[in-house]
Amino acid sequence: MESSTAQNVLGPRQYRNNEKMIALGDRGWLRAAEDGLIGIKVDFDSNNRLIDRQHNHEFMVLCSCSYLGLNHHPKILQGAIDALKECGTTSLSLSTVRIRPNLLVRLEEELSSLYGGPAVLGATCSALSAGILPLIASGHLTEDGKPRVMVFDRFCHFSMAYIKPICGDESLVLTSPHNDLNFLEDVCKKYPRVAYVADGAYSMGGLTALEGLLQLQERYGLFLYFDDSHSLSITGKNGEGYVRSRIKMNPLTLIVASLAKAFGASGGVAMLGSDKIFDFVNRNGGPLAWSQNMQIPSIGASLASIALHRSPELGQLQEKLQRNIECFDKEFPTKQAGNGMPVRLLQVGEEEKAVKLSKELYKRGYYCSAVFFPIVAKGEAGVRLMLRADMELEQVRAFCATVKDIVANF
Repeated sequence: MESSTAQNVLGPRQYRNNEKMIALGDRGWLRAAEDGLIGIKVDFDSNNRLIDRQHNHEFMVLCSCSYLGLNHHPKILQGAIDALKECGTTSLSLSTVRIRPNLLVRLEEELSSLYGGPAVLGATCSALSAGILPLIASGHLTEDGKPRVMVFDRFCHFSMAYIKPICGDESLVLTSPHNDLNFLEDVCKKYPRVAYVADGAYSMGGLTALEGLLQLQERYGLFLYFDDSHSLSITGKNGEGYVRSRIKMNPLTLIVASLAKAFGASGGVAMLGSDKIFDFVNRNGGPLAWSQNMQIPSIGASLASIALHRSPELGQLQEKLQRNIECFDKEFPTKQAGNGMPVRLLQVGEEEKAVKLSKELYKRGYYCSAVFFPIVAKGEAGVRLMLRADMELEQVRAFCATVKDIVANF
């Protein structure tokens, strides 16, 4: 028998190519590691003071997604402790399709009330996307039951783009230029059933073209799937996020979000447009059905966070965050200035420059993550930073002054 060769066992590589991605992308990670920017071991004092005892270095973290500073809020920490004491276990260690802790049921009900519609929980937001997107592709989440062409925005989060090969086994998968409504409308004209996969607020800054998408939904029956992790809690009266606070949910819209960012806990939530699919998604949503769900401490922390979301403190924290965003935009304008979101990207072009800028900031007491291909497109590397409500205005201004000084001598 003729021996196999690399050529005749090579996959079709329609939606991913590890060989190319790693060859182009891993060198950036290696450079960052060489400069001591990867794998830093710290003790936590606050988001504004992490301590690397090995190198006797203290610094402020500006790549934390805890936009409201809730990751160390005393009430949320106590919520996790109280849940452990109440339940007497970390988890039931089985699929929640079969047996569900009452505390988990309570959390689903509380989130459904908070966000004004049925909510499904997952161990992570990524697990939700992995379970739900293939069901949209196969047509099982809409009444017609027929497959939908899956259009992924070019900038949609990697956790969704990662599911392209699975969706590709169910239906046609396309990639759209970022926020290109003309491209999307052309697809809708060509195919009767289309789904669009995008972020609400993008992880590298910027927002989805929501108004235009809603018009396409009304005109063509377009299914809209958003990951709105980077805006959950920071906008909306109840912290619903950018998309949910601006739309009326319907059976052709589904929003997922992480509870591990501004929300201050862990796990993920899917806001459904129809309560008819709640049980179906839990039964057939892959990682939602076959393994574990949220751990008891995470459930307790989430319940405590919901209580905070229903209090005046949420609005106060949202205002503090906006104050800090406005201060940064005034001191150091970027392409994202004025959008109300906390993510800012300082583009420098090449990955070597991005790592160098990140290293200089770290030396001066600020950790901002260098981002490069495949996180961003080739030639668009930079440093990403996230503003938070638990920063004081003086700290924001001091950081801006440091960035200006480094860039002036870059």
